[in-house]
Amino acid sequence: MNFELSEEQKMIQQSVERFVQENYDLTNRIKISSEDPGYSKDYWSSMAELGWLGLAFEEQDGGFGGNQIDTLVLMEQFGKGLVLEPFLANIVLGGGAIKRGASQAIKDSIIPGIMDGSMHVTLAYAEEQSRFDIEDVATSAREEDGNFIINGKKSMVLNAESADRIVVVVRTSGSQVDEDGISLFIVDATSEGIQRENFPTVDGLRASEVTFENVKVPSENLIGEKDKGFEILQAVVNDAILALAAEAVGAMEVLYKDTVEYTQQREQFDHALSDFQVLQHRMVDMFMEYEQCKSLLFRATMETVQDPQLSQRTVHALKHLIGKSGIFVGESAVQLHGGMGVTEELRIGHFFKRLLVIDSQFGNADFHLNKFTNF
Repeated sequence: MNFELSEEQKMIQQSVERFVQENYDLTNRIKISSEDPGYSKDYWSSMAELGWLGLAFEEQDGGFGGNQIDTLVLMEQFGKGLVLEPFLANIVLGGGAIKRGASQAIKDSIIPGIMDGSMHVTLAYAEEQSRFDIEDVATSAREEDGNFIINGKKSMVLNAESADRIVVVVRTSGSQVDEDGISLFIVDATSEGIQRENFPTVDGLRASEVTFENVKVPSENLIGEKDKGFEILQAVVNDAILALAAEAVGAMEVLYKDTVEYTQQREQFDHALSDFQVLQHRMVDMFMEYEQCKSLLFRATMETVQDPQLSQRTVHALKHLIGKSGIFVGESAVQLHGGMGVTEELRIGHFFKRLLVIDSQFGNADFHLNKFTNF
C-alpha cells in the first residue's frame, strides 16, 4: 500500500495545520465551548470557504469527489487542536447518509447548503437500550396516507441543537434487534412533535436527547430502500470510526510531544525528568502506541477506500486499538505531568477527556475486540 499523500492532500494538511495553530489555543477553545452554539460560526464559514466541507461529496453533487483519506487528513489535524466545529456530525454522519442513499432531489436541496455551511444536519441513531449495537432500534415509523409517522427517542445526537435536518434511524419492520427492517429518514428539525434536550458533553462538545412524538415525514424523505437501511448505516458508522480514529491519532501526538517537552524542562533531584530511565521507557511506550494506531489507521482507511466490505474486520481492530492506546497515552501524560495534568489550565486533561469520549463512541475497545474475534 502507498501511504504517501497526494500534493493536493499535503496542501490541505498544511492549510488545516495553520488554521489550528492560529485559532485553537486552549483559552480560545474554552471560550468558544462555553458560548452558544458551542462552536464558532466564523470558523465554520471559513471551513466552507476553504472547501473542506465539500471534500467528501461527489463531483456531480457539487463536491470535490474526495474519500475517507481526505477526511483522515482533516480529522488528524482537527484532533491536534480539539476543534469544536461539527464536521463529524454534518459531513461524516448526516451528510454521509444523505450522499449514500437520498434521492437526487433531496441531494440537490440539502448538499449545497451543507457544503456552504448554511445548513446543519446530523444523524440520530443511538437509543438508551441499544448501547453499542446499532441494529438495536426501537424508534418506529408506520405508513399513513403517503407519510410516515415516527415515534421514539434518540440519545447522544451530536450537534442536534444546531441541526436544520436530522437523519433518523427507525424500525419499519422486524424485531427490535434485526438488521432487516431498519430505515433512514430525513426529518426537518422544526417538525411538530420533536423535542430536544440539549447539554454539553464532558469533552466540551454539544449533544441532545431527541424525542419524536407522532412526527409526520413525507415518504419521499426515505433514504435508500425501506427496511434496507442497515447497510447505509453501517457504512456511515465505519466512516465515523475512521474519522474519530484520525482525530484520536492527532490528539495522541500532541499528548506524547507535550509530555516529552515537559519532562525535559521539569527538574527533580537536580536532573531533568527526562534523564530518568523509567520515564524514558514510558514515553517510548507512548510513542509506540501512537505509531501503531497511525499505521493501522492508514491500513483501515486504505482498505475501506478499496473495498468497504472486506475492511470491516480491520475497522474493528482499529477501534479497539484506538480505545486501548488512547487511554494509555492519556493516562501516561497525566501521570507524568502530575496533578497539573488534570487542571483546566493545562491542555493535557482536555485531550485526555476527548480520547475517553472517542473510546465510547460507536463501540468501545472491548466491544470491538469482541466483534473482531467473532468476525
